[in-house]
Amino acid sequence: MSDTHLDSNIPGNPAYHFTILPPERATGAGWGQRPELVPGARALTRCVHAGVQPDPAYGAVMPPLYLSSTFAFKDICTNAGYDYTRSGNPTRACLEEALTILEGGSGATCTSTGMSAVIVALNLLPVGSHLICTVDCYGGTFRALEHAKKTYGLEVTYLDLADLDAVKAALRPTTRMIWVETPSNPLLRLTDIAAIAKLAKAHGALTAVDNTFLSPGLQRPFEHGADLVIHSTTKYLNGHSDVVGGAVLAAPGNTALAQQIQSLNNLLGTSQSPHDCFLVLRGLKTLQVRLKQHQATATEVAAFLDARPEVRVVHYPGLASHPQRALAERQQDGPGAMLSFELNDGSRERVDHILRSLRWFTLAESLGGVESLVAHPASMTHASMTPEARAKAGISDGLIRLSIGIEDPADLIEDLRQAFETLPVPTIATHAGAHI
Repeated sequence: MSDTHLDSNIPGNPAYHFTILPPERATGAGWGQRPELVPGARALTRCVHAGVQPDPAYGAVMPPLYLSSTFAFKDICTNAGYDYTRSGNPTRACLEEALTILEGGSGATCTSTGMSAVIVALNLLPVGSHLICTVDCYGGTFRALEHAKKTYGLEVTYLDLADLDAVKAALRPTTRMIWVETPSNPLLRLTDIAAIAKLAKAHGALTAVDNTFLSPGLQRPFEHGADLVIHSTTKYLNGHSDVVGGAVLAAPGNTALAQQIQSLNNLLGTSQSPHDCFLVLRGLKTLQVRLKQHQATATEVAAFLDARPEVRVVHYPGLASHPQRALAERQQDGPGAMLSFELNDGSRERVDHILRSLRWFTLAESLGGVESLVAHPASMTHASMTPEARAKAGISDGLIRLSIGIEDPADLIEDLRQAFETLPVPTIATHAGAHI
């Protein structure tokens, strides 16, 4: 692409506007056929090669890091596909192409954070819209939706999306989007994406799926009818806890929607920096390898927790006892590496003991890195939710969330065991009301 193009996707945009779609990338530059064009490439291969080809200038195997804020024009109204890094950048284009290939969409836009990806998606909604959302959504998403309710008049209904009858009953003439987290954060509830997408399409609404917990390595929502996929690329896609970023992707065949989300990202000024894109692109290369170890370790940890007498329930789709195990097997390639559990006695004293006693699990928010993390949703990731909203979502004060890293499972299990074995004895009330 060497010329400018009109962009009429966003009402009110100036007509004289340069496209932010990346230029066509040459396939005949003497470096052979691009790997993603080779039929039948499998997941491991696609992760290594998606969005990457030898640099035509010098044959660099990794895409160059373009830190320039601005790009020279060849002539009036003529450039090489880029004019300003907020609008588009060659390094960011490589990551957007890679994510599009891995998710199977028609286009992607990479944002500065996972939350800015949420904001870009929500800005697709016209004034007066109604949105239906997973009841135990990420606390930051809840905070953004509540802000939009108060400031912009967005109407929001929070539901357990597994209850399709409740979803049908909640649909309104103004419903424009159903926001899905599957598995949900932090209770690992699953939503039947195909069933929700069918309802949404019949109603003229978009289905947006936050795929952060699984990544395209384990779940591809477009294959089940989703219109949008949202990521915090900070998490599994990057995988090393050294960058923040987000992405929004449009479904295959919907290039108009792809252009619209890219235009919104440009308009809002939420584009991801080239350096952060470079790091996420690097992380993608080991996504499948990391996920294999993450998931294998999580399966062992979940089984250990499920057998502990101190634990009331473990939320993990890989357990045979999980009520939605069949759905997980149908729409996911694996249960993932996030889990949460609740103690029989969920007193703050005992919860705090677990949080303070663990040695290999770092007490921190976020997830998806190679290191294991432990979090207390009620006081950390979901503290922005009101107590009433947390109660409605089922997020108790005794809930503990684990992001399982790639350490040896025996070490993580031993760490959890020593935390349980040193728990303080529960306080027991006597018939006289005294405590012992």
